[in-house]
Amino acid sequence: MDIQSLKAKFGIIGNNPVLNKILTIAVQVAVTDMNVLVTGESGVGKEVFSKIIHNNSPRKHNKYIAVNCGAIPEGTIESELFGHVKGSFTNADRDRKGYFAEADKGTIFLDEVGELPLSMQAKLLRVLEQGEFLPVGSSKPMKVDVRVISATNVNLLEAIRKGKFREDLYYRLNQIHIAVPPLRERKEDIYLLFRRFAIDQAEKYRMPVLTLTGQAKDYLTNYTWQGNIRQLKNVTEQMSIIEKERNIDVETLKTYIPMVDSYSLMVNDEISDEQRDEILMTIIENKRQITKLKQEVENIKGIIKELLSKVNTPALLLPKPENQNNSMGMDNNPKNLNIEQIERQAILKALTMAKGNRKEAAEILGITTRTLYRKLNDYNIE
Repeated sequence: MDIQSLKAKFGIIGNNPVLNKILTIAVQVAVTDMNVLVTGESGVGKEVFSKIIHNNSPRKHNKYIAVNCGAIPEGTIESELFGHVKGSFTNADRDRKGYFAEADKGTIFLDEVGELPLSMQAKLLRVLEQGEFLPVGSSKPMKVDVRVISATNVNLLEAIRKGKFREDLYYRLNQIHIAVPPLRERKEDIYLLFRRFAIDQAEKYRMPVLTLTGQAKDYLTNYTWQGNIRQLKNVTEQMSIIEKERNIDVETLKTYIPMVDSYSLMVNDEISDEQRDEILMTIIENKRQITKLKQEVENIKGIIKELLSKVNTPALLLPKPENQNNSMGMDNNPKNLNIEQIERQAILKALTMAKGNRKEAAEILGITTRTLYRKLNDYNIE
C-alpha cells in the first residue's frame, strides 16, 4: 500500500517528511512479529500507528486489543491483563480471561506503558521472553502468541535511570522504535489539519465552514500546540460551534488557546495531561492576580496624589541626615520610591490628615482598620 492510500484509509492528514518516513517504517515492520515502541507527546496520535501495523500484518484477521495501562488501578491491573481464576480474591466468582488471552494470535497495544508498576513490568517481560503468563490465583502457566505494540509519552531512558522502568523490558519492547513528531515540528500540516476538522464539523452540524484571516492563520501555524493534534481538534470544534462569525480573526483565535509563552512552559514528558491543565490554570490565575495587583498599585498612586493635593506641605518623609540615608533607606525624590515606600508615605500622610485617628486614616486610604493596623506593624509606624 502506498503512503497516500494509507493516509486516506486511516484519516491521516499531512505531508511532513518525518511523518511520511515513520508511516513507511510502520508498513515495513508490519509483516514481521517484532515488538514496536511508539513514542511521542500526548495528543500526537500514537495509537494510529499500532492500528496501521496490525492491519498490514498477517495477524490482521485476529483480534486487536488496546489497553490504557495508565487508566487501570494498580490493584486490578494484573487481573485485567492476565485474567484470574475463580476464588483467587474477593468477588472472583468465576474464571476470567485477561487481555493477553483475548488477544491470542492477534495484537495487543499497551498505551502509556511507562505507567506500569514495576511488579507488572516483570510479568510483562516474562510474556515477551517466554510467551506465557500466570493468571491471578493460578499455578498453571498459560501459553499465548501475541504481538506487543506499546506507546508512551514518558522518557523511558530517564525512567530507567530513576529506577522506575526495567532496562531489560525496555529493550524487549523497543525492537523497533517509531518516534512521532510533535505538531509544532509539522508546521506545514497544521492548517491542513484545521481545515479537515473545520469541514468535518460543518458537515456534521450543517453549518458554514470555519475559515481564518491571514493573521489568524499565521498565529495558528506558529503556535506551540503542546496538546498537539488533540488540542488543535478541540479548539477547532469549539470555535465551529460557538462563533457566529465564520471568518475567525487573530484576536478571536487567541481567546481559545493559551498564550504561547504560558503553554511552552509545560514541555515536560514526566507530567500528565491533567497536571499540564492544572499548571496552565495556575499560570492564568497568577496573571489575573498580577493584573489585579497592578490596578491596586495604580489606586495607591491615585490616593497619594489626592492626599498631596489636599495638603500644602510636601509629602511627609522621615528626616534625612545630611550625606546619610534615613532609617528606612528612603529617597526624598518620590520618583525614586518603591511600592513599599510609597505605601508607607500614604499611611503617614493619612495619619497626619486624620490627626492620628486611625479609623479616619483607614477611611481616607480606603482600607479596613484591621489592614491599617497590620500595615503600621509591617512598617514599624508608632
